[in-house]
Amino acid sequence: MTELEPQAIFHYFNEICKVPRPSKKEERMTEWLLKTGKELGLESKRDKAGNVLISKPATKGKENVTPVIFQAHMDMVCEKNNDTKFDFEKDAIQAYVDGEWLKAKGTTLGADDGIGIAIALAFLADKKIKHGPIECLFTVDEETGLTGAFALEPGFMTGKILLNLDSEDWGEIFIGCAGGKDTVATYECEYEDEIPEDSVAYKVTVGGLLGGHSGDDINKNRGNAVKLLNRILWNAYQEYDARIADINAGNLRNAIAREGWAIVTMPKGKAAAFRKYVAKVDADFKNEFHTSDPGVYAECKKMTKMPERIINEMLQIDVMNALYACPHGVLAMSQDIPGFVETSTNLASVKLIDDKIVITTSQRSSVESRKQDACDHVACAFYATAADEVTQGDGYPGWNPNPNSQALNLLVKAYKNIFHEEPAVKAIHAGLECGLFSEKYPELDMVSFGPTLRGVHSPDEKLEIATVQKCWDLILEFFRLLK
Repeated sequence: MTELEPQAIFHYFNEICKVPRPSKKEERMTEWLLKTGKELGLESKRDKAGNVLISKPATKGKENVTPVIFQAHMDMVCEKNNDTKFDFEKDAIQAYVDGEWLKAKGTTLGADDGIGIAIALAFLADKKIKHGPIECLFTVDEETGLTGAFALEPGFMTGKILLNLDSEDWGEIFIGCAGGKDTVATYECEYEDEIPEDSVAYKVTVGGLLGGHSGDDINKNRGNAVKLLNRILWNAYQEYDARIADINAGNLRNAIAREGWAIVTMPKGKAAAFRKYVAKVDADFKNEFHTSDPGVYAECKKMTKMPERIINEMLQIDVMNALYACPHGVLAMSQDIPGFVETSTNLASVKLIDDKIVITTSQRSSVESRKQDACDHVACAFYATAADEVTQGDGYPGWNPNPNSQALNLLVKAYKNIFHEEPAVKAIHAGLECGLFSEKYPELDMVSFGPTLRGVHSPDEKLEIATVQKCWDLILEFFRLLK
């Protein structure tokens, strides 16, 4: 990887891959950034939340050029394949080159947003670029709560233009994003300790789905493992008296669920018919998702050991009905921007944890009132099925586009100078920290761009190598034009 161009960027990305940085556990990354800033001879500081700011003074003669902030987040989404042994709190990401792409072995790559950090550090380390005052802001916990951006205090940074390096489609410049909010339901788990003697147990698994980012990929009609697993369980209860002993599907609130499983029991006399049913469902799923998720599968395997207990029957019915009723996917398209998702919801996970069944969902919208409406829509599925607790997070605001932005106009000009074509200027359905920055720094002029990433928030995450060089060239031209 260190032989790739630009070498400075991939050198830093290689180093970043060695530093564990799960969301809310970025302490080692914070220390590494402060150490790196010190090694570069630059002023470095952190705030109470753990955000890091590294500052570089202007080169001689450029002191009066508009000061610029590079911004990226430290944390990464920690997803791995079931058959991959990996500890995100200890192990280094195993990145490798596969043709035109950079990938990781069985895990997320962390280019979201490690490559943004690497670009910013490469700029700080370069002694040839002529530039005005530079600040690099690296925030914590973007992926699971935006807590770093929420905690950012006015006056921590002084730049006037912010370049957010957290976008994933080269050739597109983003000037707005959706806001988001979570809705979580909890059911206190009651059990039945007596399982009929003529019962057998099966592990039902749904997998092979692409998953992806719950904002960027929500409109791609990909299968949701929580939905598909529950579909099997709901029908298996009706037809084969299947009873749930354990369930675990999906993972992160901002990732479309890729896989899931449940342990079920049923009368021995209905087992053969159940196996045929799962085989039929497997064929149905392959047919339904042959384009969006060609690797999808459903299977059941007989357990050698019976579970000790099963979930109370009425609770099982409530949870299955809630999962079936809970919406997932696009709720509304924008009335102003053709093809742009306005409002969506992601049924992220269902898990049996510490005698509680927890269902996690996430809603997004570029219209604040629609965001709350989507949250209430989802909550009603849980209220109607007697959830013991339904909570909604504080959420985060959207970022209102400014088509007359100086930074945008200059970046578009730089793009045209180098690539001789117009970039696409868009809003994004995913959440960016820019909405929170605009609340704390209302005069900040912001744009977001970056190299191409695919499969983010999943082990299929990959970085298109050639677009990193293009991104770097664009940044250099931007600074050449900036007065």
